[in-house]
Amino acid sequence: MSETRPIALDAMGGDHAPHEIVAGAVHAVRERGLAIVLVGSPRVLYESLADHDATKEIPIVRAEEALAMDEGALASLRRPRSSIAVACHLVRRGDASAVVSAGSTAGIVATGRLRLKAQQGVLRPAIAVALPTLPKPTLLLDAGANAEVKPEMLVQFAHLGAAYAELAYDITTPKVGLLTIGSEAEKGNKTVKKAHELLQSAPGLSFVGNVEGHDLLNGAADVITTDGFTGNVALKTMEGAVRYAFGELRQTIEGSRLARIAALLQRSRLRELRRRLDPEAHGGAVLLGLNGTVVIAHGSSRAAGISAACKLAAGLSADGIVTRIGDRITAAQRSHRLRTP
Repeated sequence: MSETRPIALDAMGGDHAPHEIVAGAVHAVRERGLAIVLVGSPRVLYESLADHDATKEIPIVRAEEALAMDEGALASLRRPRSSIAVACHLVRRGDASAVVSAGSTAGIVATGRLRLKAQQGVLRPAIAVALPTLPKPTLLLDAGANAEVKPEMLVQFAHLGAAYAELAYDITTPKVGLLTIGSEAEKGNKTVKKAHELLQSAPGLSFVGNVEGHDLLNGAADVITTDGFTGNVALKTMEGAVRYAFGELRQTIEGSRLARIAALLQRSRLRELRRRLDPEAHGGAVLLGLNGTVVIAHGSSRAAGISAACKLAAGLSADGIVTRIGDRITAAQRSHRLRTP
């Protein structure tokens, strides 16, 4: 391994593993200058690296097992030597700076919590996803790690997202919104209503109130906090809507000669729009609140998406996302103790 701690890349996780994962690793090393270590079956990975003439560029760490894409959280206990478990162990041991995997989200979350543990004071780690708003992305969390939450967890998710927004997007005072069914304070279930009350008085957070589903992409907030069930449904709905819209646009363009000419004139803008709305272009989701940086790439990621995920992980790790979250959680708890009679 190089002097710089590498990214531990789970080479066996993902719909197109290991070949697209290896191709992404090669791109990250050659084009982005990142240090990568592949975790998985040595024989398979060596053969794949040989296809890129990269056997001397990227080291391999053996992992005896791999989590299947359809395996859930319990698989992390059944397979203690899985590739994602070994990758997390490298980070915990200090031999790697971050983990990247395109494997089963439930398996990654469970393994991360088991191997890396939650940071002190963090009730539950949460998945943060960058939504393609302008001028800067909006962070949605939780996007799938916690289906059931308490109001206090939604406040913590806001702190996790605020730390991410400050570090990654240089937003001095991130605006925080609470996702629910109406903008009025009394809208939502008991958990959301209580969370709204807590967020209004939470020190260190700039709470702008409730936001609705149609606010997710209009920049109403820099950070949107919600439970993992709602967040995941919202995220998948948006991804499906984007695919549908592009499909309709393609049919419209192909439907007439005049439309094809117009599209040709706007080719650069259409490409930029497609890139901005492509989930792979953003590098994936980040599992925040653990004692280590974990990036979850899209399960269907190809090489470009894996390379982008490695870049995201390297940047967050180098900028100290774990330390930033720890400082923010500690400050929030200290303020709460001072305010409590």
